[in-house]
Amino acid sequence: MVNTLPTVPVQAKRSKVEFLKEKSNYLREPVLSELKLDTNHFSEDAVQILKFHGSYQQDNRDNRVKGQEKDYSMMLRTRSPGGFIPPELFLTLDRLADTYGNGTLRATTRQGFQLHGVLKRDLKATIVEIVRSMGSTLGACGDLNRNVMAPPAPYKNRPEYQYALDYANRIADLLTPQSGAYYEIWLDGEKAISAEEHPEVKAARLRNIHHSNLSSPKEPIYGEQYMPRKFKIAVTVPGDNSVDVYTQDVSLIVMTGPEGELEGFNVLVGGGLGRTHNKEETFVRAADPLGYVDKDSVYDLVKAIVATQRDYGDRTQRRHARMKYLVHDWGLEKFRQTVEKYFGRSILPYKALPEFQYKDFLGWHEQGDGKLFLGISVENGRVKDEGEFRLKTALKTLVERFSLPILLTPHQNVLFYGIQPGDRAEIDRILQASGIQPVEAIDPMVRYAMACPALPTCGLAIAESERAIPGVLARIRALLDRLGLGQEHFVVRMTGCPNGCARPYMAELGFVGITPDTYQVWLGSSPHQTRLAQAFVEKLPIAELETFLEPLLVFFKEKRSTDGKPESFGDFCHRVGFDALRSYAQTYVPAPVKASADRHRLRYRVNLRPKVFEDLKQAAEVQGRTLADIASDAIEAYLKQSQPGA
Repeated sequence: MVNTLPTVPVQAKRSKVEFLKEKSNYLREPVLSELKLDTNHFSEDAVQILKFHGSYQQDNRDNRVKGQEKDYSMMLRTRSPGGFIPPELFLTLDRLADTYGNGTLRATTRQGFQLHGVLKRDLKATIVEIVRSMGSTLGACGDLNRNVMAPPAPYKNRPEYQYALDYANRIADLLTPQSGAYYEIWLDGEKAISAEEHPEVKAARLRNIHHSNLSSPKEPIYGEQYMPRKFKIAVTVPGDNSVDVYTQDVSLIVMTGPEGELEGFNVLVGGGLGRTHNKEETFVRAADPLGYVDKDSVYDLVKAIVATQRDYGDRTQRRHARMKYLVHDWGLEKFRQTVEKYFGRSILPYKALPEFQYKDFLGWHEQGDGKLFLGISVENGRVKDEGEFRLKTALKTLVERFSLPILLTPHQNVLFYGIQPGDRAEIDRILQASGIQPVEAIDPMVRYAMACPALPTCGLAIAESERAIPGVLARIRALLDRLGLGQEHFVVRMTGCPNGCARPYMAELGFVGITPDTYQVWLGSSPHQTRLAQAFVEKLPIAELETFLEPLLVFFKEKRSTDGKPESFGDFCHRVGFDALRSYAQTYVPAPVKASADRHRLRYRVNLRPKVFEDLKQAAEVQGRTLADIASDAIEAYLKQSQPGA
């Protein structure tokens, strides 16, 4: 190929945020000045720069009163490549949640932890403690490379998984801001002790053979304006879609040789899920195969992709600024040719891969070196204590007692690893005593669901999400039971706005908030999240959920494919098409309602201690009754007995 240098366009009408970044003195101002002010919130300009430091300013919308000042607080998000949380960092975060936060932690869909409810006056002290405990929040938000994802599987006998985690860390280091503002503001210039970056990473960052770097010595890759918008990268292994590989700006797939040695990476580009309601020029997009790169050139190719988006991404309209729009507008071939100019050579052809499958790694597993790992389901990522359910206390106890490191999963769960087999029984006992169900007892509908925080803290939320999804899932499960589909489950995801943080556009059934208590409904992705869903209903009042969903589920029951493995709901919707779904729904006549109280009984979720659950299951088998019937009878008898005068 002829390597002519790219001509970078001049974008005259840049957005306001571009000017804020340019005059921020490499992410220092106005955060540094406003941090010294005796106020309870930052200005809008400072908020934009604060994001680069890993914090969003929020207010509790439940507490809003017209004419009164908002109830401001900060959300802090960790930068944890591959989801790695060392024991000392978890204990610090657990303590900070109680000292400065709202008493909970939240595992994110990009393998970090979030602290909510931190007041402005406590922000610096909170970040100091995080950094001194081997953590960081730098680059967890803002217009730069975000947390790099990797499969949360600590297999020691499968080298491809180790390579994925290793290179997630290396790519994260390569694209970390270099200006020093973070340490000047939050640690008064003190550079924290952290893991030494790989020598290859430092050399690659400084290497500027084909103008992938800029002239700025402070930020050689980003310059003073950083990226046009957020930039997301994941590293995974062939066949493992735990990271939602098609939703990333860049995905690297580890390719190994016959002896398990690292040879290179397949590369996907141009994925992204953020969009805006009623703005057709914004859309979701699945990533495309760009090609293959050998291991020695992977840093240069990543820099070339970043440079292409940095120099050509739209800096005038932030809605159009993600790299997916550049790939879409140019076409993949022009995008590849431009990347190759920064890369200095042709990109090799993409290599054949097995089909990707969703994996969540919950439950007990052998990790290949005689030790075990344990994946614990965390509903919607919320680590909390509530009544007899004491997840936060249990996790703290396990870390303190066994000094276990954590990998956060891309689906908001927690995974402990390096567990001695002799400790398994004690760990199970601690979890059981804390009201935490084993994975086998969790409804798969709940296990595979995700929701964003939304109200009351997210400023972008239009509708409920985290607080609404438990009830929505219970209603769907009750409907499935009533229709004779009690063994079915599918991937349900919900967000309170169209930005897609919980990746609803990769769900078999996705709910996207459009007005209060009303959701856009997306259908047709696969159980393994390898295909985008499509918008099926523009506005569904959530009160009409059963009326909407019943005909679709009946159609599914009648016409699903049974060749080989039974067809999933998402695959069924995709195969028959939306016209067939709508046609069936329009002519659907519900079956007559039987005169039975059970016909109208809603199903609710109750967390049971594992021992109680096992006893209940055994009793159900002996008596030939359902778990719900036995549990309901027992609870009803207890309540009658406990009433005054009983």
